[in-house]
Amino acid sequence: MSDVKQIVVGVDGSDCSYRALRWAHAEATEHGAELEVVTTWTPQPISPATPGGMFVAATDVQPKKLAEAVLAEAVATLPETSAAAQVRHEVIMGGAAKVLIDLSGEADLVVVGSRGHGAFAGMLLGSVSQHLVSQASCTVVVVR
Repeated sequence: MSDVKQIVVGVDGSDCSYRALRWAHAEATEHGAELEVVTTWTPQPISPATPGGMFVAATDVQPKKLAEAVLAEAVATLPETSAAAQVRHEVIMGGAAKVLIDLSGEADLVVVGSRGHGAFAGMLLGSVSQHLVSQASCTVVVVR
């Protein structure tokens, strides 16, 4: 992996994603690569129409704002003293697996945690990491 110039890491606020972020940051620093920290969001479903004909959101939490907060918290954990790694971060609408697979087309390396928040306890790999390993266009590292 001597020609690593672009590393993408997916974060969702889980412990595994924080470990993946630390690993990806160290790797980006080692190679002088750009690190793109990504989290995703999907729109909340809308509840059925009320008797008055108005639609109401299923929850008061706005998924994009929640994703932005997760990303900001994750990026804030990175060391500030690392000038060797250029860090960018982005919140992207869409399913995590599809977004990361799409980003793998431009990346040299994609890094994810082995399980995120949605995984069943005891699973070795979560669904996002499984999809990514089988469909990414670049090398994938799954951090446990």
